[in-house]
Amino acid sequence: MSIAKVIEILAEGETIEEAFENAVAEASQTVDSIQSVWMKDIQAKVEDEEIQFYRVTAKVTFAINKS
Repeated sequence: MSIAKVIEILAEGETIEEAFENAVAEASQTVDSIQSVWMKDIQAKVEDEEIQFYRVTAKVTFAINKS
């Protein structure tokens, strides 16, 4: 039986895809055994009627290693 943990993170990028990829890249620097990532929310920062960047809220699921 395996046990997993879910954390919620925010990441930004020039596109939605880049923001999502940044979320995985950043999470993988401190978390091992990532199993899945779920995009919970998408936001866009707008200035002068133009989108400047996207921000995603992602839920990252990873396995917990028993010692």
